[in-house]
Amino acid sequence: MTSSSMDHTPGPSEPPVVALTLGDPAGIGPELIARLLARPDLTCLGKLVLVGDAWLWAEGQRVAGLQVRTEPVASLAEVRARPADAPPAFLAVDTVQPAQVRVGQADAAGGASVLKVLDRCMDAALARQVDAICFAPLNKHAMKQGGLRHDDELHHFAQHLGVTGYFCEFNTLGGLWTARISSHVPLREVASLVTVPRIVDAATLIYRSLQANGVARPRVAVAGFNPHNGDGGTCGREEIDVIEPAVRELERLGMPVQGPYPADTIFLRARDGELDAIVTMYHDQGQIAIKLMGFSQGVTVQGGLPIPITTPAHGTAYDIAGQGRANVDATANALRIACRMGRTYRDGRSLFGQAAH
Repeated sequence: MTSSSMDHTPGPSEPPVVALTLGDPAGIGPELIARLLARPDLTCLGKLVLVGDAWLWAEGQRVAGLQVRTEPVASLAEVRARPADAPPAFLAVDTVQPAQVRVGQADAAGGASVLKVLDRCMDAALARQVDAICFAPLNKHAMKQGGLRHDDELHHFAQHLGVTGYFCEFNTLGGLWTARISSHVPLREVASLVTVPRIVDAATLIYRSLQANGVARPRVAVAGFNPHNGDGGTCGREEIDVIEPAVRELERLGMPVQGPYPADTIFLRARDGELDAIVTMYHDQGQIAIKLMGFSQGVTVQGGLPIPITTPAHGTAYDIAGQGRANVDATANALRIACRMGRTYRDGRSLFGQAAH
C-alpha cells in the first residue's frame, strides 16, 4: 500500500466509504449482495468495499444468476483513495470453508464467520478507513454458537466500539423511523424500564440520527405504554407519571417531541405522513406495525454507535436460501441510509452518541 492511499483526505463531495458483508453464509445474504452490487444506481452512492470469503462471494453470484465486477484490494485502508467511479472493491478474507456451511441451517462456523468479518469492518471504521457498515442478514443463534457473548449484535457492536452512552436499534420504513426504550427483554420486565431518562435518551438519539440522515427538523412522537394511553390513570399511570414528564423535558432541550399518543393509533398518524419517528416502549409495539406496513422494505439502523451500521430488517430466510428468490429491496434501502449517514460521519458532523476512538 502506498503512503498516498493511506493519507488521502476526502473532499466534501466525495462519496463515503461503505463496507459491505455477505452475512450468514447459510442464508440469503450472499445472493442479496450480488443483486445489490449489480445495480449501478446503488454502487454510485459510495465507495463500496465488500469484505468476505472469495468462494462465498462466487456462490452468491451463482445463486443470483449474475456476474458482478469487483476489483481486489489488499486492505480496507486503500479504498478511500480509489476513484469514485471505480467498480466496488473486494477484500477477500478466509473465515469459513464450504464444507462447514449447510445452506439453510444455523451453524457455529457460519456464526463465527459473521463475527470475524464484522469485527474487521469495525476496526477499519475506528481507524477512519471506512465511514459506514452495511451488513447482510445474520442469525443470532448461529452467532452465539460461534462465540457471540451478548444478547444480540448491537451489544457486540457497542462493546467493540467502546460505547458507554445510550444505544438502541432503530427500525425504519421509508421516511418513518422507530426507536424503543426496551428491546430483547421479557415483556413482564418492560414496566420497570419505562423511565424518564430512557425515554429522553431514546428520543434524543433518534432525533439526532434523523438529522444525520438529512432531516433538518424531525417530527418525533412518543407512544403510550398502557391500553388507551392509561385512560387518565385508571388503566396505568406511566403516561402521567413518566412519559409526559419525559416529553416536557425533551421540549425543554429544544426537541419538539409530541405525545404520549395511544399505541394503537400512533402509527395511523405516521401512515398519514404526520410523523418522521415514533419512540415505542417495547419491542413488538413498533415492530409489528413496521413489518405489517412493509416487511420487504424495512431497515434496521444500529443507533447510538460512533459509526453508522445498517442492515435489512428481515432475517436470513433459511427457507429460501440458495434458491435465487431473495428480494433485495430492504438491503438496497439499508445501503442508501448507510451512504447518507456515512457522509455525515466522515465529514465530522455526526450527532451520534459517542465519538470514534
